[in-house]
Amino acid sequence: MSNALPHGYMALAGSERTLPAQARQLGSVDPQEQLEVSIYLRPPAGSDLTSLLQPRTESSVPHLGPHLTRVEYLARRGATAEDIAEVELFARDHQLTVVRIDQPARRITLSGTVAQISSAFALEIQHYALASGTFHGHSGPINLPQELSQIVVGVFGIDNFPLATPHIRYAQEPAAGASFSPRDVASLYNFPLKNDGKGQTVGMIELGGGYRSRDLQTYFRQLNVHMPNVVSVSVDGARNSPTGDPYGADGEVDLDIEIVGAIAPGATIAVYFAPNSEQGFVDAITSAIHDTTHHPSVLSISWGAPEDAWTSQGIQAMDQAFQDAAALGVSVCCAAGDGGSGDGEYDGQAHVDFPASSPHALACGGTTLTVGQNKTISEAVWNNAPNSATGGGVSDVFALPSWQTNANVPPSANDQHSGRGVPDIAGDADPNTGYRVYADGSNIVVGGTSAVAPLWAALIALINQQRKQSLGYLNPVLYQHASLFMENAAFHDVTDGDNGAYQAAPGWDACTGFGSPNGTALLKTLQQLTTPGMRDWTAEE
Repeated sequence: MSNALPHGYMALAGSERTLPAQARQLGSVDPQEQLEVSIYLRPPAGSDLTSLLQPRTESSVPHLGPHLTRVEYLARRGATAEDIAEVELFARDHQLTVVRIDQPARRITLSGTVAQISSAFALEIQHYALASGTFHGHSGPINLPQELSQIVVGVFGIDNFPLATPHIRYAQEPAAGASFSPRDVASLYNFPLKNDGKGQTVGMIELGGGYRSRDLQTYFRQLNVHMPNVVSVSVDGARNSPTGDPYGADGEVDLDIEIVGAIAPGATIAVYFAPNSEQGFVDAITSAIHDTTHHPSVLSISWGAPEDAWTSQGIQAMDQAFQDAAALGVSVCCAAGDGGSGDGEYDGQAHVDFPASSPHALACGGTTLTVGQNKTISEAVWNNAPNSATGGGVSDVFALPSWQTNANVPPSANDQHSGRGVPDIAGDADPNTGYRVYADGSNIVVGGTSAVAPLWAALIALINQQRKQSLGYLNPVLYQHASLFMENAAFHDVTDGDNGAYQAAPGWDACTGFGSPNGTALLKTLQQLTTPGMRDWTAEE
């Protein structure tokens, strides 16, 4: 293919793909091989989150509800008919098939041969080899007709490089008595366990592996907790596919389900399985948020990658999806990573993990939990140097949100720039004080911030059940009312330790955020905020 772009074409901003340094080109992909691509469209003008979440009444709290109904959402933030028509015309011009149109998610799926896709997007698709297998992809930007480049925010599926890793760590030789069941941890954190999550659905994003019902039945029987309702949802052809290896992706899937199911057994757990690629990850998120069958009120995401592993269009599409979640009242809990302040990279720089670094996600960091006499707890930053520690730091992509202005977010350890501070909150993540779970016929002890995301998702499900209304986008509330949460002892402040480049400190810090939860006090504070006349509220995004 010539390097010259077809007349009227231009590069799609943010779509540039830099291949992994170790990728070895194997040759062209069969031109008749079929591909599906996901095209994401811009939100309509005037549908920014601030305008969508203005208080409905004088006493209501922005972000804490009431949120948009799905009908209201579609009218205000769904893809416009005009933008959809432009993509349909593009598809016809290039003999591509429109597989589906998802107006709420602003996603159109097109299929065609490799030759048709290559021509439509003016690029070459090649086979590459990595240590983990062979993949197809492209180098450089994706190209579009100029009129489409103004309405399309992302095109995914032209490459299928594996993007993310699960943020899970396995205990080597945990000290006797140092591991916990999820209900133990919930009790130590004073969760409102009189609730069971009934009426709530917790969505989980999984990019590999699977679960076996008999393993879940064994686990919950061991805990003397009734088996929760677990359903699997296929995204982009991926399915519940257990590998038989408890120390692989299966361990992540079982960990997520078992933590939520042990704490909120009355909730439905919807597990969204997707391929481990940028397309799979983004499609899984939008599928879960806009799932009108299961209606999750909270998502738990324990997979991620350093910000610089993503394309800009991938980050933008994911963050837009999280804004959709906020408008609909869906909370999003993301593991902050297990590679310390470098997020597992070895370039000597500090990195934060995405999607946790999105300002519209509740980023979940990790602690080491110690229990003393009378079940008193003490915590330090989880840091098992040199191999594993909680993620946290300052985003290289997202600016400092207005609601973090007074949180004393430090300058970046790299170049002193300001940015979104990660994480927001924390919980037990040290595998040596980890969670007892059951996977592929084995009892194992695991940790990592992978455990903290479902821990917080379970807590939010309990709180949603009590409030009879979903919390939704919690970040601005936590920061703007930090003094009230602290006054009510809603968090255990973690002031000891570091994650490499960043140090724990009183109040918020870039290792454990505000700290681990006092669940009942957190619920009480949220009720105090949303009770008419209890407190004034200043709307600020």
